[in-house]
Amino acid sequence: MRVLFLLLLFFFTQINFAQILSEKDRATLKDELLEDRFQNLLPQLMDDANLDMWLLISREYNEDPVLKTMLPSTWLNARRRTIIVFYRNKEKQTIERLAVARYDIGKSIKSAWNKEKEPNQWKALSDIIAERNPKKIGVNYSKHFPLADGLVKTDYEELTQNLPDSLTSKLVSAEKLAVAWIETRTEKEIQLFEKLVKITHDIIDEAFSNKVITPGETTTDDVVWWMRQKVTDLGLETWFHPTVDIQRNKEALKSHIESFSKSKEDKAIQKGDLLHCDFGITYIGLNTDCQQHAYVLKDDESKVPQYLVNAFKKGNQLQDILTKNMKEGSTGNEILLSSLTEAKQNGLRPSIYTHPLGKYGHSAGTTIGMWDSQEGVPVRGDYPLHKNTAYAIELNVTVNIPEWQKDIRIMLEEAGLFGGNVFRYVNERQTAIKPIKTN
Repeated sequence: MRVLFLLLLFFFTQINFAQILSEKDRATLKDELLEDRFQNLLPQLMDDANLDMWLLISREYNEDPVLKTMLPSTWLNARRRTIIVFYRNKEKQTIERLAVARYDIGKSIKSAWNKEKEPNQWKALSDIIAERNPKKIGVNYSKHFPLADGLVKTDYEELTQNLPDSLTSKLVSAEKLAVAWIETRTEKEIQLFEKLVKITHDIIDEAFSNKVITPGETTTDDVVWWMRQKVTDLGLETWFHPTVDIQRNKEALKSHIESFSKSKEDKAIQKGDLLHCDFGITYIGLNTDCQQHAYVLKDDESKVPQYLVNAFKKGNQLQDILTKNMKEGSTGNEILLSSLTEAKQNGLRPSIYTHPLGKYGHSAGTTIGMWDSQEGVPVRGDYPLHKNTAYAIELNVTVNIPEWQKDIRIMLEEAGLFGGNVFRYVNERQTAIKPIKTN
């Protein structure tokens, strides 16, 4: 019977992971998604930011985080000095995508520099700008949003030294546009995102099973490296090193600092342990971030103890409170404080630290708390919530367990999408602790 079970498990595992594309098909999809963003998203974002020109400059292996999301599938890095110019003519409803570089940047951005005719790349750029005479030229510098601060000092100095005063006077921060480009998800990306989160859940399900865990033998580090290897075997990547940790009877609850440390103590997993993982993967330019729980059944148990079931429900309750308070135009700090207040009024002991998710794991957009900033986050927490954005709904609730004579934390994280005042999970959420039966 056990052999049949393992064969069925293997069969369904292969079906779940079969949706992962070949490298060639991934490249095709990546380029299609990028062209769709350029055609159908970028013009509106430039209009919203009140910028008619956006200038991105990077050198090889030192890419602007925004420019890196614009490279086609066959460009793993910028080449030499790569300069991209976007010019938006709102009256004519056109947008030019130009590369002041020796090459086209894939099929979406055409080279506009003939080096034989004009050897000086900066002079070629200056001529392109002057010919279009934009009102504002957005460049990527930002004090508070690192992903929007990609123009390095050397390139900024050379840019300003090589442009006439009439053009340098038009340079402004493209912070709003850069953040919007990073945070906004298209419908086609959302379809990919759903598959990616499903793959993430499938890997966790397999990791938290008797296929991987043998109590008394398997350690938390063994599970972590199994997850890393599984990701590699599937042809995917992790964007951070996963963690697996244990809460158990008669062991004191760890501090927040230790809970959020990526250097976890390696322990042998035992029956009766409450397991928790933090895990995320990267695929075709999108990232996931997920935390879930499992419980290793004791010999005399057929299901997760009711006191843990009840504790987990409080975690779901906190998720519901937070996502209900997510309203377009509200800032992260407003959402945080209203959610914490409501949670405490409902008898919960909450902590919320939700972050944008998408092109990067810790992405650009509004920040809804940090684990050590529960009173609000300056500047990034003051940024408003926009539609068509994605978030790692990350939080925890502390619950007292009389049976264990201690507190535990239910720590959850799931990918969610926010549309026009409508929130939904990308691929459902964990609503019950996973039981691991090992006998």
